[in-house]
Amino acid sequence: MIFMEFIKSFFILFAELTLLFMGISFLVSWLQQLVPEEKIKDILDRPKGWKGYLYGTGLGAMTPFCSCSTIPILAGLLTSKAPFGPSMSFLIASPLLNPVILILIWTLIGWEMALIYTISMVIASMLIGMLWNLINLEHQIKNISVRKNLTVHRKSSTAIWKLAIKDAWGFFLSVLPYLFIGVLIGTLIYGYVPKTIISTYVGNQNIWTIPISAVIGIPLYIRAETLLPISGALVNQGMGVGAVVALIIGGAGASIPEVFLLGKLFKLKLLFAFVVSILTLAITTGVLVQISF
Repeated sequence: MIFMEFIKSFFILFAELTLLFMGISFLVSWLQQLVPEEKIKDILDRPKGWKGYLYGTGLGAMTPFCSCSTIPILAGLLTSKAPFGPSMSFLIASPLLNPVILILIWTLIGWEMALIYTISMVIASMLIGMLWNLINLEHQIKNISVRKNLTVHRKSSTAIWKLAIKDAWGFFLSVLPYLFIGVLIGTLIYGYVPKTIISTYVGNQNIWTIPISAVIGIPLYIRAETLLPISGALVNQGMGVGAVVALIIGGAGASIPEVFLLGKLFKLKLLFAFVVSILTLAITTGVLVQISF
């Protein structure tokens, strides 16, 4: 009976996340066709002051790549002499404001936390870009020269919605193994790990688990599609939501592969500022979420 309940829970969660993921991916592809990547620099160049950082953050949210996939776009922006501060806001926002993360957090943990997370990431992305620009970290960019390889708006007689469906399906297939593993682990945690164990060691009352989770998230580098089903199971079993959020931000925002890639663009001082900023953001947001629930 326990095994049959496990199978049922697995397929229900997997089906829900599959439908949700396909819907989000379709919307994202549709938006990206309307705002092709080569227009990002033009948009960032227009406004002055705080609007530039808002635009950089918004464009990051509209181009929801994983942390490593953001690097080639950032390199193209810097090579094209896009404004430094808004480009850094783009770098922070792109993985952390991924609609997949936002809506899955809403689904698995609740809309209140998703709202707090979204607001926190928008403000933080803008402030980090402003701060780095204020302390002249622009000089910490290495001399880079990359060929323009930003996605060109597809000229096709095929309807945009058909292309969006094709993109959504292709993207879904690429993350299917991660989604499958995440749902499997999450269902196992939910069904077989006693709540007393999780609540005792990483429960709501243990505020010290938040910085630990933030640090663990960086080397962990689990795809959001894998981590979030696991996180949902951990929360259901008693893990503090603040620790979960810290884990997500650490893993999505400053993975080890991304840090190595950024090392080709950033000098040591800026690279250090990046890691410290993500860790601070993960801990601060985790604490904010924890005390709000």
